[in-house]
Amino acid sequence: MAENWVVRRGADGEPVLRYQLDEREGRPWADLLEVLDESVDAAGFIRAELPGWVVSGPPGLGRELAAQGARVLRHAHTFRRDLRADAPPADWAETPLREGLRPVPCDRAPEELYEAWRAAFAAGHVDHYPGERAQVLAERLGPLLAGKAIGPVLPSSVLAVDAEDRVVAGLVLTDRDGLPWIADVFRHPERGYRGLGADLLRRAIGDAAARGLADVTLVVSEGNPARRLYESLGFLLQETSLTVVVPEADTAR
Repeated sequence: MAENWVVRRGADGEPVLRYQLDEREGRPWADLLEVLDESVDAAGFIRAELPGWVVSGPPGLGRELAAQGARVLRHAHTFRRDLRADAPPADWAETPLREGLRPVPCDRAPEELYEAWRAAFAAGHVDHYPGERAQVLAERLGPLLAGKAIGPVLPSSVLAVDAEDRVVAGLVLTDRDGLPWIADVFRHPERGYRGLGADLLRRAIGDAAARGLADVTLVVSEGNPARRLYESLGFLLQETSLTVVVPEADTAR
């Protein structure tokens, strides 16, 4: 990731915070936030300096902000798979899919992914998105596949289609400022393709390694059982963060 750090300073000119500036949910987003001066009330500083912002940082800070009125968006863990020091088996790139399925490039219209994606993240799932179909296509799948949400979709991405050419699962690997980033892994749960997510991960990891990529990173939400799968495939925990929406200045408590 590009080192485009933004540093916020206190009244005395000393650095208090640094973060990567981005946008999320239509709000400015202080991602990967770090507290540089532990003597400062970081939660109070953030409420004063970043009202209405999305902030992703240490869980302790996020919990403190939540106790002061911030809205929690996500408690997540970042994992990385080293493709050089821990090279995947050469045959992973050709991992066969379940009977009746075939892998295809991730170049379909977002409407073709919607049914399987919606079913994979149904109500009750920790990563459920409550928007209706049009909203999901306009705000989630459309921007993601167009390379506008995170970055360009990389060729190691893969979809699984059935005999009727319907998308039943997929893995979207993106370029996040030079960092290969798995943005989504999904599988239609009602079609009986248990284990298909692991197959797609092996294919994508193997293909990425064959293309010379050094590593692959992903984020998994707290409480998502997929974490065990990622760990079994060689992903190692890098950091844990809590993402919150800071209260607006006139509503902060």
